[in-house]
Amino acid sequence: MAKIIEIHPQNPQNRLVRQVIDELHKGAVIAYPTDSGYALGAALGNKNGLERIRKIRHLSKHHDFTLMMRDLSHIGEYAKLDNNAFRLLKKILPGAYTFILEGVRDVPKRLLHDKKKTIGLRISHHGVVQALLNELNEPLMSVSLILEGYEFYDIDDVREAVEKHVDVIIDDGYCPPEPTTVIDLSDGSIEIIRQGAGDTSLIV
Repeated sequence: MAKIIEIHPQNPQNRLVRQVIDELHKGAVIAYPTDSGYALGAALGNKNGLERIRKIRHLSKHHDFTLMMRDLSHIGEYAKLDNNAFRLLKKILPGAYTFILEGVRDVPKRLLHDKKKTIGLRISHHGVVQALLNELNEPLMSVSLILEGYEFYDIDDVREAVEKHVDVIIDDGYCPPEPTTVIDLSDGSIEIIRQGAGDTSLIV
């Protein structure tokens, strides 16, 4: 059964954030709130966690995971970014966007799209996400919590669906699902793959 840890969304308590980080370092899979609904996450090197998340979500090996990052300072370690793309990201992040970028050679193959060698990156403005990543000092492997037959608006919905399958569930109250806007920058152009919560008027 998952541990339930209640963390304040605007003023995350350091002691509780560190509890979650300790669990991630031990190999935990967590369900956590973001600015686009709940997500499943594991530490970057946690291969077993990756497979567990695939099973929970019934994902194929071709499904892209997203790297949830604290800020833009380490983005070059994971993705290729020209000046125009970097300026765009700097202008609109943090926010409810997922960017598809070409991965760099050192990124583990399990995180890259099989054929395109791309990777999804997010920088969320959600207080709990920022607190976790500040303490973790590396990105989280992440996918949205989407399961057929379930809608995830608060902790009760999440518990009902995944309490037996994850190690930690973070409760920060009401967290309605609203998908990110997905923008593909992998070939040097700007292509909006999905219109979601992120404002695309900022992109031009």
